[in-house]
Amino acid sequence: MATLLAEHLTLGYRRGASVVRDLVLDVAQGEIVTLVGPNGSGKSTILRALARLLPVQEGVVYLDGKMIHRMSTRKVAQTLAILPQDPTAPDDLTVRDLVTRGRFARQAWWRAVRRQDSDAVEWAIHMTGLETLSERLIQTLSGGERQRAWIALALAQEPRVLLLDEPTTFLDISHQLDIMALLQTLNADNDLSIVMVLHDLNQAARFSHRLVVLHDGEIYASGPPAEVLTDAMLREVFQVEGVVGHDPHTSTPVFTPLQSVRRNGLGHGNGNGNGSGHNGSG
Repeated sequence: MATLLAEHLTLGYRRGASVVRDLVLDVAQGEIVTLVGPNGSGKSTILRALARLLPVQEGVVYLDGKMIHRMSTRKVAQTLAILPQDPTAPDDLTVRDLVTRGRFARQAWWRAVRRQDSDAVEWAIHMTGLETLSERLIQTLSGGERQRAWIALALAQEPRVLLLDEPTTFLDISHQLDIMALLQTLNADNDLSIVMVLHDLNQAARFSHRLVVLHDGEIYASGPPAEVLTDAMLREVFQVEGVVGHDPHTSTPVFTPLQSVRRNGLGHGNGNGNGSGHNGSG
């Protein structure tokens, strides 16, 4: 049985205006699934619906076989955590304060902090490598450090499913790799199911068990990266000509873009990297 299952979801933000149509998606326990697709294809919308942050127009989301909209907020938070694209915290919060908030879903208001709460916070700080930064204010951290703090907050919930919306956005390549390696470790060591949105196709292919390609609000392809990352998919979905090769170090597919094939009046590119087109007329 899938840990997370979406059946025939239709999603949107206004009545009659659907962003995603008739989506069927299942996530097994311990699986890393990455949603990829052009801007506006519905990736973040799906993530919000899976976390019950966006009401569905049609269809049902199941969490551990139960309709998620019938579950209590506390019960959902004990099983599933979501890290949005641009989370914010009060300026006077330390890393430890932030991570401790992840225990709220497992605490009763009338009960003092338990040993297991403290242990969970320490474990989350340790797993994200934040021991030396635990008393620092969130606002003083670098982008990569701040992202690790937010992941620690989610881990403190002790979820079995973690949803992340573009967790590497605005980070330099070193911090991007740190975050992706951390997620891979959490998945392998803790059987954590991960569903995330990524724009970097090579990172998605390297760190995911399965890619789900979205195009115009529907699933264009779903499967192992080596089967999904093809010349035809990149041309039809992303409107990019490129070469798909094989990384000998990671045994994963790797994509080298050559030029855009978009017909939007901005020029078609000429394969030399300057994208100037023939005369600028498009």
